[in-house]
Amino acid sequence: MISNLVRIAAVILGLSPFALAQANQPTAQPDAPSAAAANPAVRATGTKVGTINIEQAIFSSNEGQRDFQALSKKFEPKQNELKSAADEIDSLKKQLNAQQDKLNDEARDKLVKQVESKQKSFDRASQDAQEDFQGQQGEIGNRILTKMAPLIVKYATDNGYGMILDTSQQWPRGPVIWYGPAVDITQPVVEAYNVQSGVPAPPTPAGGAKPAATGTKPAPTTGTPGTKPAAPATKPPATNPPKQ
Repeated sequence: MISNLVRIAAVILGLSPFALAQANQPTAQPDAPSAAAANPAVRATGTKVGTINIEQAIFSSNEGQRDFQALSKKFEPKQNELKSAADEIDSLKKQLNAQQDKLNDEARDKLVKQVESKQKSFDRASQDAQEDFQGQQGEIGNRILTKMAPLIVKYATDNGYGMILDTSQQWPRGPVIWYGPAVDITQPVVEAYNVQSGVPAPPTPAGGAKPAATGTKPAPTTGTPGTKPAAPATKPPATNPPKQ
């Protein structure tokens, strides 16, 4: 999703009035709208270089948190379904391990085929669910970025920036080796976007403490700026049943 958002950011911002640097950035589509084309009067006159974490800006905005929480809630039934399927497969494998020496060939083969069939079905369902989640997650991110991009341009020009580098990916995958917090504009852009969108901050979880970001599937961490929501997928059990 990072590469898609960065590509769209480059297209929307048009690399003018400032450049959104990105390693191995794909060429923008020629017919895609850009901020420069929409507002040719805007020009980069500043000399400062700043940074922005595009993904963090999207995910930590009030609108981003609200919409990603709703998406996670939408996929909870599928997540629970996958977990139940994974538990069933795990139970069958334990049964096979425990009883394979006691079963005759026909019963053992039947159980092995049952495990293999359920595993294949689980793998397909898990992959489909993850792709569906990531696709809808990307749609949300792209929609927010489209509205946020002009605000980034305005903040950069108003504050004397001639170039903004994206830090969504760490070096060497990203273009920035090191930067200090003084040049990062992510937070002020998020604050300005929250005002523009009018979306209130999401409610604080019970107890008043924000949950820690785990970075693990299935549930995205909410209320923690910069945490990327993850696709709701249950870790599949080992794909190979015990040897006969």
